[in-house]
Formats: sequence, C-alpha cells, structure tokens
Amino acid sequence: MSRFERIRSRVRRAYESGRDSVRTARNRPPDVPEPAATASPSRPGPAATSAATVVDEESPEPGPASTSSRDDADVPHALRIAAGWSWRLIVVGVVFWALVKVVSTISIVIIPLAVALLLSALLAPAVGWLLRARFPRSLATAVVLVAGLAAVIGTLTLVVNEFIKGVPELAAKSTQGLQQIQDWLKTGPLHLSDNDLDRYIEEIQQFVNNNTERFTSGALSTAATLAEVLTGTVLVLFAAFFFLRDGTVIWRFLVRLLPVAARWKVDDAGRASWATLGAYVRATVLVAFIDAVGIGIFLVIFDIPFAFPLAALVFLGAFIPIVGATLSGGVAVLVALVDSGPVTALIILGVVIGVQQVEGHILQPLIMGRAVAIHPLAVIIGLAAGVVLAGITGALVAVPLIAVLNTAVRRLAARRVPDTPPDAVVVASRAP
Repeated sequence: MSRFERIRSRVRRAYESGRDSVRTARNRPPDVPEPAATASPSRPGPAATSAATVVDEESPEPGPASTSSRDDADVPHALRIAAGWSWRLIVVGVVFWALVKVVSTISIVIIPLAVALLLSALLAPAVGWLLRARFPRSLATAVVLVAGLAAVIGTLTLVVNEFIKGVPELAAKSTQGLQQIQDWLKTGPLHLSDNDLDRYIEEIQQFVNNNTERFTSGALSTAATLAEVLTGTVLVLFAAFFFLRDGTVIWRFLVRLLPVAARWKVDDAGRASWATLGAYVRATVLVAFIDAVGIGIFLVIFDIPFAFPLAALVFLGAFIPIVGATLSGGVAVLVALVDSGPVTALIILGVVIGVQQVEGHILQPLIMGRAVAIHPLAVIIGLAAGVVLAGITGALVAVPLIAVLNTAVRRLAARRVPDTPPDAVVVASRAP
C-alpha cells in the first residue's frame, strides 16, 4: 500500500469515527452520561491499565457559578450583587454627567433645535393638509411657517400696545392701592405703627440699593445676549422649515445608521414618540387657549385693566404644566387687587383656582388621553431639573421630553414585532 493510500485510509477512519460519535450523541437520552473515552487506533490517547490504582481523593466543593476566584467565593452573594450594581450605576452617572456637560456647552444649538421640534410637531398637521391639497412640499411648509410667525408677531404687537395704553391708569391706581394696603396694615389685625411701616420700607429700599449692581449686571448680560437670541431665533426658523419639509427623510437616514436588527424597533419607537410629541403640543395649546379664554372673560366682566395682555400671559404660562398658569393667574389677581380692591381680587383668585381644577381633572385627561399621561411627581421633578439646567426654556422642554422618553422606552421594552412600514421591501428566500 502506498503512502497516499495509507493517509487516505486514516482520514476515512477518523471521519467514520466522528460520524459514529455524533450519531451516538444524538440518539442518547439527555439524562444518560457520556461514556469515558478509551484509547483506540482511531482515537489515540492514554488509557487506564488494569494495574492502575485509583486514589480516592476528596472532590473540591463547587463554588458559586458567578465567581472566578476563592476571594469572590468568600464575599457574600448580596455584597457582590450590591457592588456590581454600584459600579454600573457609577458608570451610568458619569456618562450622564458628561452628556449634561456637553449639552450645556452647546446649549445655544440644542435649545433652538428643541424649540424647532416642538414648533414642527405643532405645525405638522397644517402642512399635511396643504400637501393633501396638492401643494408642493416646500411651498406648503413656507406658507404654514410664515402664517404661524405672522400670528405670533401680531399677537405680541397687540399685547404690547394694550399694555402701553394702560400703564398710566394702572400706575395711578397702584398708588391708591398701596395707600389702601398701608391703611389696612395700620387698622387691620397687625396694628402696625407708622414707625414700623417706615422701618420696613427702609429695609426694602436698602435691599434694592445693595443689589442694584447685581440687577444691573443681569440687565447688561441680557443685553449682551441679544445677538444670541437673534441667532437662536433664526436657527429655530430654519430648523423648523427643514424638519417640516424633510423630517421623514432625516429620520430614515438616522435609522439606517443603526444595525439592521435594531432598525425596525427603533423606527417604531421613534414614530410613536413623534406622535406623542405632536399630541402633547396640540393638547397643550388647546388647554392653554381654554385657560386664557376662561380667565379673560371674567377679567372683562369685572372690568380689570390689561384683560387681553393678562389673558395672553395666562396662555403663555399654561405651556409650563401645573405651575405656569397658576403663576400667570396670580399676576391677574394682583392687578385686580390694585385696581378694584380685595373683594374683586378674591373673586378672580377663585376663578383662577376653578379654571386650574377644570384643566387638571377634566381637560388634560380628556384631550391628552392616556398616551401622554405622566405622573404629577415626574412632571414636578422634570420641571425642577429643567429650570436648574436651562432656566425658562428648560421648563418648557422638560415635560414634552419626559413624555417622548416615556413612549420610546415603552415601545423599545415591548415584546412584540413592530408593524411593517408601508414602504418596506420584504425579500423572501426559499427554504433549502
């Protein structure tokens, strides 16, 4: 037999032996242990001889499955779990802190983009109506954006004009109101004397004088940021235009950057989050309009000055949930107190509280529905964090951000197959 034939016979014996072992493993029940391997011509290896002596040695205790050394085995299981959670939470905290630092560094870009997203979610249905009316996409977007901008500028102009016309009358009545307050402090339950009133007034004046530099520096810094405000406004308009016109294209591009296995799930979560954002913004606008109309009607009935500007202030304040409309309604109560006395002020206060109760218990659950339902504690924590991180803008963006994250996390954690996109191409392969 030639050398080549000997090599081929050995390879064939090894192949047959491997096939036999695989067949035996397939046919063996799962509770039957595998027999010990012995030396054979086809399976070389050491074999125990008959003269071999087996020494009875105590087998080591099996350690915990999650440990890799004796030191880990000596540490209690609960402590190891706590340590594992601790360092992971530390890593997550460091990453979150770094993310916050990056966002705060480029906040001049992040904040206008967030405002543009909110504006796009509000105006997207109007663009859809024009597109269904066979308008070109760019023209529909431009018409909706210009109309919205004109409505905002017109409302602000009307509010400022009403405020300027009513300032002299309010200043005269403010003097009378302050005199009435001083008389009440003297004759009321406090029984303050003139010396006490003079002392308190001097303390207030001294506080203002001591903090004049801080107030002035704040005003100067506000004037210095005027260029940033204008830049942010331009960025909001441009970003909103392209979000409305090319939002779907931008989202598809971002989804394609992900791994193939995660694209459908992320796309489903993203579309659901966008629907939640749109529902939240439109519901907030409707609730704010109802609040402003309700409080404004009573301001007109009781002939309170600045009725329209105060109603507009209530409308803007309602975009900050829970506390915004209450604070803006408090301004209306103060104006009523100065203008018409404590009785009318108490009536306006009751109106503000009643409108807030109707909003919280009827309007928001009815208009927003369960899709945007957020626990009040989460709203308060989000508002506090938003104010600390980004001031008024943070308070405006915090709650919609929480609503979007809530929907996205729920969709990503759901154990279901997302719906197939209508424009998806499904390739079927034949079974072998």
